[in-house]
Amino acid sequence: MDLTKIVSISGKPGLYLISGQGKNSVVVESLIDGKRFPAFAQDRMSSLEEISIFTTSEDKPLKDVFKSIKETIGEQLDFEVKKLSTDELKEKFATVLPDFDEESVYPSDIKKVFNWYQLLMEKNMLDFSEDETESPAAEAEETKNEETKE
Repeated sequence: MDLTKIVSISGKPGLYLISGQGKNSVVVESLIDGKRFPAFAQDRMSSLEEISIFTTSEDKPLKDVFKSIKETIGEQLDFEVKKLSTDELKEKFATVLPDFDEESVYPSDIKKVFNWYQLLMEKNMLDFSEDETESPAAEAEETKNEETKE
């Protein structure tokens, strides 16, 4: 699952796909309505690949949280994020990520994670199959190790 081309733009709702390069800007396309527009350096973009969630031990990358949501809840969320109270929201998130840091992870962050997950699943942009199979580099290394043993 490659989340490097999917970004969140501070102050704008939803997620955006980087679709091109402009002069002094990046062209992004909204995953909600498909509209394209230039995003500039002052727009403060964050790639989903770089985002992680605070836990009581070490930070958890967002893609691992998405994988945990799929394993725990499934492909479709069984609740409406907007209708949950803060306590219910934290309970749901605790089933997905039991050791999340309740002091550092705000309810608005939890809502974003669940909303982003739902949006990406609707657009078929989350592919968990590549995580289950080994990468070609790992397979090549394994084959090399087996050959040296013989």
